[in-house]
Amino acid sequence: MSVSFVIPLFNNLALTRACVESLQATLPAGLAHEIILVDDGSTDGTRAWLATLGPPFRVLLNERNLGYAAANNRAAALATGDILVLLNNDLVLTPRWLEPMLAAQRRLGPRAGVAGNIQLDARTGAVDHTGMFIDLQGKPQHERQLPPHWWRALFPARRTVSVTGACLLIGSTLWRELGGFDEGFINGGEDVDLCLRARAVGRTTVLALRSVIRHHISASPGRKLHDEANSRRLAEKWRAELGYLAARRWCWHYLDRQWTDPHPATEHATARQALAYVLHLRRTPPPLALAGMEAAIDREFSRWERILPPAHS
Repeated sequence: MSVSFVIPLFNNLALTRACVESLQATLPAGLAHEIILVDDGSTDGTRAWLATLGPPFRVLLNERNLGYAAANNRAAALATGDILVLLNNDLVLTPRWLEPMLAAQRRLGPRAGVAGNIQLDARTGAVDHTGMFIDLQGKPQHERQLPPHWWRALFPARRTVSVTGACLLIGSTLWRELGGFDEGFINGGEDVDLCLRARAVGRTTVLALRSVIRHHISASPGRKLHDEANSRRLAEKWRAELGYLAARRWCWHYLDRQWTDPHPATEHATARQALAYVLHLRRTPPPLALAGMEAAIDREFSRWERILPPAHS
């Protein structure tokens, strides 16, 4: 087995050098690998530093800034490894971060999709990422609940809707089958879309609970400028799926409202259905949950229509 590490760069040379040093210091002994660095138009001395590198580094230079998705796609197209590991250049990688991710993929076998890990804020140490969920507006959000040590000792991985592309592992064959990142996303949302496409072909996204790294969150310039447009594109592609994935959370919210502000007896049947669904005693979401999420996503589209220019495919 060989691994191709792909790291897109855009300025922040000091963080890039620290990331690369931590990567090389934490790789398993004897791992066959390459490190592909793709510079997306840096102006801070990054290119002069790249010119000093030799094997196992491979360097790509974009003539102009193509954005996160396109930069990763260009580098991944040249990768020779069986496994792709996409890394942001503002990570601090810690000992034995890679092995649990590889092990999670091996355990899944032919169902293996995308693997991520636990990420801590490099500045504060606070938990920033333990997978993702879909909120009551149909938008992806980071989970930030760290499972207790005993849980991680018993269960090395757990399923999740998506993982962040800041540190993402995927088989090279699956990446090619899925077509890589959708370049219609601009520095956000492409990771969730990739995981949803993997899910659509029967693959499983997991969080490796014994892999912990540190992340200088959103250090890249302009990281959050396109969040609303990216959310709209994701909802356009995955409207029904987002509503379905948020249905259990909707049921919890509905039951909480029923408890604190009881409704007429006519809603008791819906409450029973919601309770059965959150307890995994019912396989499909109650119709009211799906209708509630449909209405929530409708409201988001109405808001996007007011604040964003018309969408382009």
